[in-house]
Amino acid sequence: MKGVYSSPDSLLQREAQQSIFPDNAYGVDSGGDPVDIPNLSFEQFAEFHAKFYHPANSRIFFAGDDDVAKRLDIMDEYLNDFDASPESKPGSTIQWQKKNYKEPKKVRHPYPVSDKGEDAEPDTHLTMVNWLMNDEVMTPMEEITVTVLDHLLMGTTSSILRKTLMESGLGDAITGGGLSDELLQATFSVGLKGVKPDNVDKVEELVVEILKKVAEEGFTDDAIASSMNTIEFQMREFNTGSFPKGLSLMLGSMQQWIYDRNPTEALKFEEPLAELKDSIAKDGSKIFQDMIKDFLLENSHRTTVEMFPSKTLEEEQLKDEKDRLSKIKESMKAEDLQSVIDKTAQLKKLQASEDSPEARATIPSLDLADLKREVTEYPIEVTENESNTGVTVVRHELGSTSGIAYANLAVDLSGISLEDVPLLPLLTRIMMETGAGEYDSVALSRRIGTHTGGVSVSSMISGVNQEGVEEGTVTSGEHFVSKLLIAGKSTSDKTDELFSIFNLILKEANLDSKSKIIEMLREAKTSKESSIQGSGHATANSRIGSRYSVIGYLNEKMSGISSLDTVKALLDQAENDFPALLARLENMRNTILDQSTCRDGMILDITGDAQVFEKIKSSTDNFLTNLPGDSDGSKLQNFYSEDHPWAVAAKKEMADAAPLEDEGFIVPTQVSYVGKGGRLYDTGEKVSGSTSVISKFLGTGYMWDNVRVMGGAYGGFCLFNDRNGVFSFLSYRDPNLDKTIDVYDGAADALLASAKDMETDEDALATAIIGAIGDMDGALSPDQKGSLQFKRWLTRESPEQRQRFRDEVLNTKASDFKDFAERLKSLKEPSSAVVSSKAAFESAKAAGKEFKLVEIV
Repeated sequence: MKGVYSSPDSLLQREAQQSIFPDNAYGVDSGGDPVDIPNLSFEQFAEFHAKFYHPANSRIFFAGDDDVAKRLDIMDEYLNDFDASPESKPGSTIQWQKKNYKEPKKVRHPYPVSDKGEDAEPDTHLTMVNWLMNDEVMTPMEEITVTVLDHLLMGTTSSILRKTLMESGLGDAITGGGLSDELLQATFSVGLKGVKPDNVDKVEELVVEILKKVAEEGFTDDAIASSMNTIEFQMREFNTGSFPKGLSLMLGSMQQWIYDRNPTEALKFEEPLAELKDSIAKDGSKIFQDMIKDFLLENSHRTTVEMFPSKTLEEEQLKDEKDRLSKIKESMKAEDLQSVIDKTAQLKKLQASEDSPEARATIPSLDLADLKREVTEYPIEVTENESNTGVTVVRHELGSTSGIAYANLAVDLSGISLEDVPLLPLLTRIMMETGAGEYDSVALSRRIGTHTGGVSVSSMISGVNQEGVEEGTVTSGEHFVSKLLIAGKSTSDKTDELFSIFNLILKEANLDSKSKIIEMLREAKTSKESSIQGSGHATANSRIGSRYSVIGYLNEKMSGISSLDTVKALLDQAENDFPALLARLENMRNTILDQSTCRDGMILDITGDAQVFEKIKSSTDNFLTNLPGDSDGSKLQNFYSEDHPWAVAAKKEMADAAPLEDEGFIVPTQVSYVGKGGRLYDTGEKVSGSTSVISKFLGTGYMWDNVRVMGGAYGGFCLFNDRNGVFSFLSYRDPNLDKTIDVYDGAADALLASAKDMETDEDALATAIIGAIGDMDGALSPDQKGSLQFKRWLTRESPEQRQRFRDEVLNTKASDFKDFAERLKSLKEPSSAVVSSKAAFESAKAAGKEFKLVEIV
């Protein structure tokens, strides 16, 4: 929980929720405030659990085609063990928070920052305006209207409230996501981060001013059409990605069900959507203008929360905690202290003990015989030089995609210089957010929203199987493809528009929007700083990966901790020498769209059903013909047999920029994010599918028990990359640092012990295998099926290799665990990356673990 009290963003959200819910359960911390937890007795804890975590207070949901009678038998078997608990349900009823503020309130709280001395950048504030929107049940019509209204105000970078705030110059990045409707009552929050003290009050004034303007003038017809199409497309497509649809339906129904309302009402949208369309057809924007007035402007239950920086807060909190614990200790008798010590030792012993085979046998589970042995392959048809255009087209014809075409245009990036690779995140964002050709940013956003289900631009670096090298072996990391990806989806009758937008942003994106680019870079800087502080495990993992492979190094340059320095330098260049930055961006685009070679590096990947492919044929042909480049131009290098152009230069850089050393990144925080990794396999070594079983087993067993349960961290993971042979340990919101590294160092011995146990415990081995297969067999949406098969083809991974890998997973033996443990015991070139506080690093140094320290935030 302490991580929540360190991140400025998390602190802001906490204070905002507590400020608008002073009278009900939402005004307190769901996980408990660490300051108050020592006051909680075990008896109170047990009583609370028995009352509120009772089946009488549960909702039971099934999804699938299994037998209903068997479901009821399973339920009966569990529920029979419990007596009635008449107090559970009424005791957990959430009381409505009345909108009872006579006038808006202001709240100020500190957040921790480091003292970097006189050369530090000025500390900034965060401020957010919050409304409690309703104190009675919304109608289905109101629910769908407020969803569309939120999109109109905040849904895209061109939405009026979001856009005006960002262009105001009052702050660096948006905070608050607009509408939140997951609780009993809906809230609306919006504000800015990176606000100078003199501008704090101006943020609230501007938010209210924008809302007043919209309430008076309304939204334009094209803005409404764009938001309506976007929301309707999402509802009709119901694309849950790899998230099981049954689980998504359950969560959707819970929005009403947990408040004792009809569970299916939240899933129905046809009737209220039709009602909203009728209202718009009759009165245009009026319904949205009325809602802004009723729920926001004329609603005085509003708070403005300001978070201000404090260089002493972290130290004060640590001192306060030590003082409180010291007083508690001083008030205890010797026998009381000994009792605590004995109970702690007993707890540690219980936490460290393994569940017995008999206990594990009581948990329902699959058997190995229930698992599918064959890899699922998805359709793929590849046509090189389609219709003599020079472009390769990859098609995935699925049974049904509900009339939707999913398209990805991949464009080669290998011609740009390594020096410009860190600019790719900026370039891809510019392509979406500054407008293109005759369209300004707002017009382009609305065109995308009106005619498609969404368009995005990103970059991808993906390792490939080298020609002449056996599949399944660790690679040197010098063979990879680098692509610019323009992705989108539309109904089959709108693919002309979709492909036209692809072509427009590829060729004519406005690169010379100085003010917008400065705005993007300021936001990127603030977001990266927040990410390092709130998601330090990702930062640590990226940094570790940068030391062992070229691809890891390149990805870290674009999105890791080193990219923060890049963004700062680009921001300085944009503000003081924009023509130089513009020249770099224009050169990158010209290189990517080189007339002679660009079509040879282009791939159009499409997923759809038979009817979709038939309907979009002419659109596809026109698109391919109108793409930039010569249809019979020069050929690019063979990336499957030759080193990528970036690889040689990157390897030279890595020695200085990504040395094999233990690094510590200092941020104001009460928790740590601890990473350690190294080479488990060398280049050329064969990697068995059993490694996925064992790394999963370590993460859900040893790491869970020792880092989370006994160590108190919010999460503990381990990751193995079978392409580059690198294994890493990570922790999330961890109260420990040096002790966690000790846990990592003990993993090999623990795994050896588990390997020995598995020689006689077939059930434990089977459970580990089933867990790994579960990760491999997640449900996929139509676009994900096409995307997965496309990536398999792009990396030149054969179906035979996929089947070999799955067979090795299913045939994992206890001896594989032993072999893995021996490798882990002699992990090569180990190094650590840790995000934590100065105090934690000082404590770790005293314990014999020293890091090269860098102060970040």
